[in-house]
Amino acid sequence: MSTNQVSRRDFLRVSGLAGTALCLGFYFPSSAKDAEIINTTGITNSEVELNAWIHIDTSGKVTIFNHRAEMGQGSFQSVPQIIAEELEVDLKDVNIVFAQGNREKYGSQITGGSSTIRGSYKNLLKLSATARVMLISVAAQKWGTLPADCYAASGHVFHKTSGRKFHYGELVEQAAKLAAPKEVILKKTSEYKLIRKPLLRQDTPLKTNGTAVFGLDKKLEGMLYATVERNPRLRGMVKSFDDSAALKIPGVIKVFKVRMGVFKTFREGVAVVATSTWAAMQGKKVLKVEWDDSGFEHINTTEIYQRQQDSLQTQEGLFLKKQGDPDAAIKQAGKTLDVVYQTPYQSHYCMEPVNCVAHYQADKVEIWGPIQAPEWVQDFISEQLGFAKEKVIVNMTFLGGGFGRKAFMDYPHEATMISKEMNAPVQVVWTREDDATQGPYRPGISYRCQGAIDDGEIMALKFRMAGQNNDHWRTGKTDQANRSTSEGFLAPYYKSIKNISFAEVQFETPIPTMWWRSVYASTNGFAYESFLDEMAIAAGKDPLSVRRQYLQEERSQLLIDKMEEVSGWKQRKKNEGFGVAITECFASTVGQIVKVSRASDGKIKIDQVWAVMDCGWYVNPDIIKAQVEGSIIMALGAATLHEITFKDGLVEQSNFYNYKMPRITDIPPIEVFIMENEANAGGVGEPGLPAFAPALTNAIFDLTGKRIRKLPFDLKAV
Repeated sequence: MSTNQVSRRDFLRVSGLAGTALCLGFYFPSSAKDAEIINTTGITNSEVELNAWIHIDTSGKVTIFNHRAEMGQGSFQSVPQIIAEELEVDLKDVNIVFAQGNREKYGSQITGGSSTIRGSYKNLLKLSATARVMLISVAAQKWGTLPADCYAASGHVFHKTSGRKFHYGELVEQAAKLAAPKEVILKKTSEYKLIRKPLLRQDTPLKTNGTAVFGLDKKLEGMLYATVERNPRLRGMVKSFDDSAALKIPGVIKVFKVRMGVFKTFREGVAVVATSTWAAMQGKKVLKVEWDDSGFEHINTTEIYQRQQDSLQTQEGLFLKKQGDPDAAIKQAGKTLDVVYQTPYQSHYCMEPVNCVAHYQADKVEIWGPIQAPEWVQDFISEQLGFAKEKVIVNMTFLGGGFGRKAFMDYPHEATMISKEMNAPVQVVWTREDDATQGPYRPGISYRCQGAIDDGEIMALKFRMAGQNNDHWRTGKTDQANRSTSEGFLAPYYKSIKNISFAEVQFETPIPTMWWRSVYASTNGFAYESFLDEMAIAAGKDPLSVRRQYLQEERSQLLIDKMEEVSGWKQRKKNEGFGVAITECFASTVGQIVKVSRASDGKIKIDQVWAVMDCGWYVNPDIIKAQVEGSIIMALGAATLHEITFKDGLVEQSNFYNYKMPRITDIPPIEVFIMENEANAGGVGEPGLPAFAPALTNAIFDLTGKRIRKLPFDLKAV
């Protein structure tokens, strides 16, 4: 890991942030690998430095400034667990604070692409080990001995032979005056005391006793409350509105038109501002708005998929990746397959609807809320208002789920514009219906999958995707293939299958789309791993053995070994259906096997899910298991229960009664296994999702002979 060393002058400047404290700030440029991974979610940060902070005060208290959001994925526990390991402190003595948005200080703060740990763990380890070495050095000086004669434990430095000790608070003042060492020795994995241990999460008590601060918990003196009646079709405008009934509601102060940015376009609505959220909501209910929805298409779901399928039959698309000559191989093959898979539009449906507090002032604006991408908020609002970026202050709170939705800039911008109009701090609250009907959504996609088989061997795979490209919404660029067309497809396949291609057949609608948990891997995985299953059956081979045959790298082989072992794949019985899928995203590979059978009433039931994750270096096995379990449950809902549909350009689902979530009685037994190795850390929060849907439908085929190529499907009707 190459680093830029901190100069003595810079170190003393950073240390000076707290006069009697050790406050370390080491800068690590993003490696090429880190930048490449981040790019898979649309985050470009190849030249921005990562800045991680450790602050130790004279009492010995350690504070970590967490530069990423905590939305349930566990960074509030994992980051301190990493630092406490090398710093040699007890977790009870570590305090973690959300950092304000500041790209210059903290580098990328966008919580997405399962990047928090994999993008910074090496830097955090080195940073905390450096602090420990400096503290030991000061203690050794005080005792007139060598640092090798001392060791650190539980926030103290001990002298090995005499047993004398100092707590860190007694050493920080002198440590702050030292030059940082150029190199430090990190612990071996076998020496870890905290990392790789299932330690209890620090945010659990906060979230159960009510002290955790979410966006809705933020209160400011003189704060007003607002709701917004937004155009139900994104590109529509406000023609007129009648606020007479709304202004009669006690507490309603003002009603006016508001415009908020949605990447390269804008959404209009009418804001109702009041002295309470309840009054604002009641005012919104009686507000009358006439919309101008001319100039753009009002599309229906059936039209979307028909157009996608038509384009897949007539267009080659823009190639993202191509090796060999798949077309020639398909023409010459003895057996071919040519099928279409479909995945639906999905809503994020976070348990916490969108909300935001903004305080616009003459020379700055300050924002508080559940925000995944503080630097994007700073960039967008500073551009819209003409403020310097440092005058847009973004404070992150806990998030009640994000899944990509809260990386949008629309709701902070809307809150800012309402605050500007009112010349007061304002909290804007979205209802569940607002959240559900406004988007953005995971795009619905159709895939044309073609393959060639000769003598029982896969000779070619040709994939084409037709669906909205999220990058078009974010950047406006439409001249390149979707760079996520191959996401989820394992790299070792390229070494074993000579002819492979991925292409995007471009497809646009006025519907706003954006990332959803595991991004395109959540849809690609269903198409690609289901089709691989079809190819295995057509070749007359066992589906898991085909994956073993074509995934020749050692890590893949060990993963498959584990999958066979835990599931009893080779001991499968009649009247049981077993399905397998293996997907990769954000530098982690997950293999899943699903077992299904017929219940006494003849309906399909899911008996068991086995998930094996290879995420390389990891922190907390309990957090990993929880994230994989949550991913599988989310995938179950997306595959069998809910979808977003459109009629005349309007969303037809608005709340949990018609966008149903899995209930506890729907959840099958899930076992999660973690591969042990020394590879670089991969992501955890998202990679557990993509493999479930294809493993489930492959299992249903194994049991019933029915191939499911369109999601969602009714499990009870199979």
